[in-house]
Amino acid sequence: MSKQGAFDLASGVGGKIDKDEVLSAVDKYEKYHGYYGGEEEERKNNYTDMVNKYYDLCTSFYEYGWGESFHFAPRWQGESLQESIKRHEHFLALQLGLKPGQKVLDVGCGIGGPLREIARFSSTSVTGLNNNEYQISRGQVLNRKVGLDQSCNFVKGDFMKMPFPDNSFDAVYAIEATCHAPDPVGCYKEIYRVLKPGQCFAVYEWCMTDAYNPNNEEQKRIKAEIELGNGLPEIRSTQQCLEAAKKAGFEVVWDKDLAEDSPVSWYLPLDTSHFSLSSFRLTAVGRLFTRNLVSALEYVGLAPKGSQRVQAFLEKAAEGLVGGAKKGIFTPMYFFLVRKPISDSQ
Repeated sequence: MSKQGAFDLASGVGGKIDKDEVLSAVDKYEKYHGYYGGEEEERKNNYTDMVNKYYDLCTSFYEYGWGESFHFAPRWQGESLQESIKRHEHFLALQLGLKPGQKVLDVGCGIGGPLREIARFSSTSVTGLNNNEYQISRGQVLNRKVGLDQSCNFVKGDFMKMPFPDNSFDAVYAIEATCHAPDPVGCYKEIYRVLKPGQCFAVYEWCMTDAYNPNNEEQKRIKAEIELGNGLPEIRSTQQCLEAAKKAGFEVVWDKDLAEDSPVSWYLPLDTSHFSLSSFRLTAVGRLFTRNLVSALEYVGLAPKGSQRVQAFLEKAAEGLVGGAKKGIFTPMYFFLVRKPISDSQ
């Protein structure tokens, strides 16, 4: 797990964006979103710019508060957050039936936390696809630190038009990443294309559940908060995602919302009524400390102007995630395993 301190947080805000341009980047990012009057179509048309701005602005906050793996996980009683995150990654590897020496693709890999864990767990070679230069640079540093820079790599590219030949990979997975795609069918078609016939794709998707009512103003606000705070063009339903996979050509092996049976709520680390020493930075007290720290760092010039605004929309996202979970209208772990037919030799 990354041990990011205050200086790492301050110096990382903005990623590859020039530090003098961070505030204007925050302005533009916020205006994409419905919470500030933005339109869904504009987010879809400009998804590359929107998502890149989001991860340039937010990655250091993620790493500071969450570690190297930027995702949620179902959790057992007595299990720490980090233990549950690793188990969630191992589950994917087991579902894909990974074998030593196979070539695996991680679609939307972040800074490579899951990539490194899965590569070590399964003795596979994992390629991380990411369109954000700052996250790739962080991932390369972390790969070198653990000696995986020869067996695992990162490729800069858009998952709507991947820079790989047909039938390149023995397995593909995506962890809470393809939710950034403007068109799920197009994204899944690209995954289908680069996957070898007879092999599988496994994914954790962010989705609205069947309980979501688009005519309910409170629920619409919660959805908008999640989209704003997480760089999403829209949040699709579970059925929309599964149908998109079928339209892309996949055969469904099985699917399930893994949040439904989690003994400990996945959103607990974000719930301000919960306190944990092991996840202190995510608690109400820890977030207050971080808020004041960012304010002070921005005031003295160590963090760029706009850093507090980033912290604010991330906190708004946390409120939306907890609210959506408690109402049963949102899940970050709709899982499905699908297979590319062996007869397909395209």
